[in-house]
Amino acid sequence: MNIEETLAGMIDSGRIPHAIMFSEPDGGPAFRIALGFLERLYGTSGGRVAKLIHPDVHFIFPTTSPLTSTSLMPQFRELACSNPAFTEAELNEALGIEGKSSLIAVAEAKEVLASLSLSALEGGWRSVLMYLPEKMNQETANRLLKSIEEPSEKTLFLLITHAPEKVLRTIWSRCQHFQLGDELRAPDFDSPELLDALMDALAAKDLCAALEAGEKISALPSRENAKAFCKFAADAMRNMFIAQQGLDIPSTGTGRAREWAPRFRKTFPRAALTCFDRAWMLVDRNVNTKLVFTDLVNKLSRLC
Repeated sequence: MNIEETLAGMIDSGRIPHAIMFSEPDGGPAFRIALGFLERLYGTSGGRVAKLIHPDVHFIFPTTSPLTSTSLMPQFRELACSNPAFTEAELNEALGIEGKSSLIAVAEAKEVLASLSLSALEGGWRSVLMYLPEKMNQETANRLLKSIEEPSEKTLFLLITHAPEKVLRTIWSRCQHFQLGDELRAPDFDSPELLDALMDALAAKDLCAALEAGEKISALPSRENAKAFCKFAADAMRNMFIAQQGLDIPSTGTGRAREWAPRFRKTFPRAALTCFDRAWMLVDRNVNTKLVFTDLVNKLSRLC
């Protein structure tokens, strides 16, 4: 049974969870699948779900202050209706915020909670579809948490994430999870043995071997190679996080995630991802790679 059949079975049986999270690669099928699920849930609604105009379906997506999802809904609707497999970059371009740092701010939580406090206009379900919950700050998540944890009757949250390990734990733990996409996309990197050596040394708590692995990483022939390693490693941490949650990851996924998952604390992948992201940023800023990766190894060893 595929995911769409499983979701349809939930509706047919009347056993619908209050919060569902779809994890997918950027540009994956989750938005289309979520809309199909809502169309079935709402039944004969004249195609309004597919057109993103159903009055009881609310959309939240990252924007830049002072803009909100409501104010940018026409642009979002045009993009999503023409291309439901849109990427984050395509969304930012459609919203006119490309090159800017976007987030889901507390104003979004206030708006959706105000909407959910009212009765459904058509007397049925009220739904919230959130794109990229990893973009929520702590205050936004705190405001939405009670509604996600203990929703009113016939209230449903659907969340679509590209980085499940970055979703705040309080939100993640309240959702039923589905992994979508043929594979978790990883950047091209042709020396996976460097990450293998580093992870094996960390798992064995062998700092000398880990530092040696860091030396080899810092000796990569170019900064672009070093940045590719950081992205490759970050993708592996994402896979490890998913494996530690008991969810399926593709056999083609980056790194030996299934093997590493039981060898590290459950707090490790999230924290390590932050370390690899920072290392990428420092390499990009032309910081000495030997210093960057020595510092990275020291930080990772303290997380084990």
